[in-house]
Amino acid sequence: MADRLSPAQRSANMRRIKGRDTTPELLVRRLAHAMGYRYRLHRKDLPGKPDLVFGPRRKVIFVHGCFWHQHATCRAGRIPASNTGYWAPKLRRNTERDAIAKAALEARGWEVMTIWDCETGDEPALRVRLSEFLNAATRRLSSEEPATC
Repeated sequence: MADRLSPAQRSANMRRIKGRDTTPELLVRRLAHAMGYRYRLHRKDLPGKPDLVFGPRRKVIFVHGCFWHQHATCRAGRIPASNTGYWAPKLRRNTERDAIAKAALEARGWEVMTIWDCETGDEPALRVRLSEFLNAATRRLSSEEPATC
């Protein structure tokens, strides 16, 4: 299947895609703030630089795009039919990197929540998910694990 856009148009389109402050991320941030939660953004000292970090609660939230992070149950999370030699390894690396970051955060005692782009359309359900995640009792670290922030 041929690309419907010229190489110049495709390049311009890809340049506009951002890694932070995306529409779904801004929606989650506004919702969390309106619910009274305070957070830090993109802490560089944490694996994967989570989108929202709730330090005292030891909880983080990643807001993932369904395509870029390959949401398995979403139609948008499929590999394009054209140029699969490029897209398949690229998107696989993204999912592998996500799994490594999540495991590293959990090993440090952080609880991780992933919100997918397609889930941001149902604000009442998202509000409930955020509230349940952020109000749940924080997992306690064992005495062997140092509490590092």
